[in-house]
Amino acid sequence: MNVISTYKRIITVFQQYGIKTTGIKKFATFYNDLKMDPVFVMGLIFELELVAKRELVDDQIAMVDSPAQLVTLLINARSENNMLL
Repeated sequence: MNVISTYKRIITVFQQYGIKTTGIKKFATFYNDLKMDPVFVMGLIFELELVAKRELVDDQIAMVDSPAQLVTLLINARSENNMLL
């Protein structure tokens, strides 16, 4: 999957959750600025992993605080197909 289509799918999931990924809002923290419950953040991360066909390590997930960080991690993560090889 090319990077542009991955970005489009990621942005679509953020829009479904009502999270803006442009401007200064992409640096808003999930818990303080966006007032998201940890369960919803984990659900968001799960859906993003599915659409991006990438898997994040639990240590990385614990450090994620903003949409911009999450997108960067997803784009830089190895795809599930590469992990099986």
